[in-house]
Amino acid sequence: MIKQSIRRRIVAIAVGLIILMVATSVLSMVMVGRVGHLLDELTARYIPANAHLTRVNVLSLERALALRRMVIAKMEEPPDDNGYRIQKQLHDEKSAEVDSEAQAARQLINAIIADTSTPSDNAALARVESRIDSLTNEFRRHLEDESEELLANLDARDFAAVRRGLARVDRLRDELDEKIGAVRNEMLKVSYGAVATIRSEQTEAVLTSAAVTLLVAIVGLIFANLVSGGIIRSVRQLLEGTRAVEAGQLDQSIDVTTSDEIGQLAGAFNRMVGQLRDNQRVRETFGKYIDPRVVEGLIDRPNLTAAEGQRRVMTKLVSSLSAPATRLTTARWLIWAMPCKESSRRISIQPRIRQQ
Repeated sequence: MIKQSIRRRIVAIAVGLIILMVATSVLSMVMVGRVGHLLDELTARYIPANAHLTRVNVLSLERALALRRMVIAKMEEPPDDNGYRIQKQLHDEKSAEVDSEAQAARQLINAIIADTSTPSDNAALARVESRIDSLTNEFRRHLEDESEELLANLDARDFAAVRRGLARVDRLRDELDEKIGAVRNEMLKVSYGAVATIRSEQTEAVLTSAAVTLLVAIVGLIFANLVSGGIIRSVRQLLEGTRAVEAGQLDQSIDVTTSDEIGQLAGAFNRMVGQLRDNQRVRETFGKYIDPRVVEGLIDRPNLTAAEGQRRVMTKLVSSLSAPATRLTTARWLIWAMPCKESSRRISIQPRIRQQ
């Protein structure tokens, strides 16, 4: 019975602590999941977008190199038509790859903007996407027009016009590369901002988990201290009461403040002290008229005062001194106790007197 109630309290504290720990774990998993989602976005969108922009820059340089080789192949004597065709095919492939890489970068940036579950600098991303669109549509169109005019002059073997066109193409290509580099730098800044956000979220998750864990520990300690303190206070009261009884102080009692087994034990202790107090009162009252040994016998052996009564033959000496003669009378008394209907005792005495 005692184990069940005390165990119930302890189990309640343990269950409460487990619930708080589960809540802390769930909160930590949610925050870690959020950080993981940000990391997935960084690895699946930001980094590939930067890679596509870098690839656009590289492909632009490769395309310019193919164009210059085409010019060299046409200016040879005799013209290297086979080399010209190979470089022309390479030039066209690089142009298509530039468009593909730029479109892939735009799609990734638009996916980041459309994802509302992650914090991102949508304004900066929109500017980057707009500049990529401008580069691939307007500025690149001017470069292609210059390249077509250069190839037409090259077919006409107008090498002076070819040299002038080549200078214009190089200038436009340098401007394009510069603009692509600026877009890449801006995209890198946005990516660094995303990395900073991830670090902030990670730090916040760690600090929140630590704070919640500390709070759970404090709450658990408070509840454990309250429950254990109540039990210890009751046990200390029982210990003090027991020491008082051991010292012979029977006028103290323990306050019953709980209805659990500790409270029941305190009630039993109070009843025990009350019984000892009654026995002490009986001892003090009858000890004035009866031999203390008889009183102790009645207290220690309550079966002697059983309701069925006992019959005994006893001898009583009665003496009387009178002058001038001394008379001694011995009387034998027959004393027995008979129970009555109300469970009280009636003492009947019949004397047998012998004069001497």
